[in-house]
Amino acid sequence: MSRQAVVGDTSRRQFLLTAAAGALAAGGTAVLGVPDAASAAPSSAVSGSTAPVTGTVYIASDSTAQTYSSGYHPQAGWGQKLSSYFTSNVTVANRAIGGRSSRSFIEQGRLAAIHEVIKPGDYLFVQFGHNDATIGNAERYTPPAHYKEYLRNDYIRATRRLGATPVVVTPVSRRSYNQSTGKFNVSFPEYVAAAKAVAQEEHVALVDLSAASRAHLDAIGVEASKGTFLWLDAGRYPNFPDGVQDNTHFQERGAVEMARLVSRAVAGLGLPLSGEVIPQAVA
Repeated sequence: MSRQAVVGDTSRRQFLLTAAAGALAAGGTAVLGVPDAASAAPSSAVSGSTAPVTGTVYIASDSTAQTYSSGYHPQAGWGQKLSSYFTSNVTVANRAIGGRSSRSFIEQGRLAAIHEVIKPGDYLFVQFGHNDATIGNAERYTPPAHYKEYLRNDYIRATRRLGATPVVVTPVSRRSYNQSTGKFNVSFPEYVAAAKAVAQEEHVALVDLSAASRAHLDAIGVEASKGTFLWLDAGRYPNFPDGVQDNTHFQERGAVEMARLVSRAVAGLGLPLSGEVIPQAVA
């Protein structure tokens, strides 16, 4: 059976996968980006493992994970920094792109483009929720029940049929602080619950970045958390001359920390990939 046939079936969602892939291919793939230039190339080196894993980690996500050019410095996404926490046996191909939900990432052919190149032994990390929850935006909004089924059918089952391993990542926390509890709120709780539920139902690996990121923010406190998110003073960075107070996106130190939290969770999943996480990630 051909790769296209494996990806496609008669469901509307799977139709979107294959149809959008063709449209995207006709227009070129540059819009999708390429693996992060900072990503390590595969290597035969062995680091703490008798059977090194060589493969690619693809990331399907939104602006919280995407790779930013120097024109956005110091803004960064956790996917942009993830390769630093894996051995040189692992390549990170960050396909995260801003403004996408679990549904629009499929409808625009971006998941299909990953499925065109993903191989047995590779991984697909999927984190959505931020844009799915934007009720006022018809292009992005995806109700939690539909979000769950997109995860199940398109990101998990279709990826498995290609011999690759899906990993569900719960949506990373926003800087939403509760003065009365002294803790950070759960961001997008319905989507967090849906991601956990489908991961359990499908017996797929789960990185609970929602919980891990909130634990980190609770530990450092509300004022210090400004250094994690894109809170910048006016006149400090040429790309943000007027400063910015952004409670969703990360500056570089925050992206590095979120990438560390993801990789530390991966180290405990018992996957072949887990042995390729470097010690600094779990320290």
